[in-house]
Amino acid sequence: MSDAATTRRGIPEASVARLPGYLRALTTLAGHGVISVSSEELANAAGVSSAMLRKDLSHLGSYGVRGVGYDVERLAAEITAALGLTREWPVAIVGMGNLGRALAAYRGFEERGFEVVALLDGDRRLLGEDVAGRPVRPMSDLPGLVADEGLAIGVIATPSSGAQDACDRLVAAGVRSVLNFAPAVLAVPDGVVVRNVDLSTELQILAFHGQRVAAAAAATTSEVVA
Repeated sequence: MSDAATTRRGIPEASVARLPGYLRALTTLAGHGVISVSSEELANAAGVSSAMLRKDLSHLGSYGVRGVGYDVERLAAEITAALGLTREWPVAIVGMGNLGRALAAYRGFEERGFEVVALLDGDRRLLGEDVAGRPVRPMSDLPGLVADEGLAIGVIATPSSGAQDACDRLVAAGVRSVLNFAPAVLAVPDGVVVRNVDLSTELQILAFHGQRVAAAAAATTSEVVA
């Protein structure tokens, strides 16, 4: 298995990508007072096959108990630890356009252990403006944020034209994890992890599936008429 496809703990990246879904399902189950859950029930709640779920969880050393299933609270704790969510992660959002402002106002970050410590922009006209209760700060503050606030994750919400520069400045300051919302492919050195969230790409994929569903429905209608 290649290093690119595997995390340092030996968990495949594809499995890591599904862990938040399992944790979300477990949190919901716990909220409803569920103490234990079978692999089939948890898989259905997370939208995956039970075989895939069991394989993913086996990487954590969690196999459940035959006839009983998984202890909801314990499994949630194991996944939380595996994802590194037992500590708070300082986050900075770069780019105070419409998307950046929406992300700044999103309360889900804090609920999941991510503390937004700074909002940054390269436009001097925006500096000092209050956005979701925080002042917009200059990009030159990045080194201090890493040194003083322990800034660990940078979220890029700039236009595509400014994304690489924003990424370069985050990396130069010492940030090694980047979440990129800009429709741009970022070049980073080894040791820096970039996750891309391209909303237009996701919409195009949905359009593809929507077209297939519409075509299947049209074919069924034609058969009925015939």
